Amino acid sequence: MQHDQLARLQGLFNTANGAWPLLHMRSFEAVFGPKVDTWLVRTVAGLLLGNGYAQLQAAATPAGAEHARRIGVGTAATLLAIDLR
Repeated sequence: MQHDQLARLQGLFNTANGAWPLLHMRSFEAVFGPKVDTWLVRTVAGLLLGNGYAQLQAAATPAGAEHARRIGVGTAATLLAIDLR
């Protein structure tokens, strides 16, 4: 798999995971457990949705692929840091 394909796949993943709690919080909580601060879940979901959209809209050029990769790495590193904390 090429790097630009991987960045776009991650963009789809981020978009889907961002949209899920915004569209149906009940099913999201059924899978991940009840949430106390739903405003925080919605905030993170909105950020994931925006990041995924930016990755998907990156130009199909080497510079666009690099842009999508940077967004992806930043998003993944941030989510990893949250999980480890």
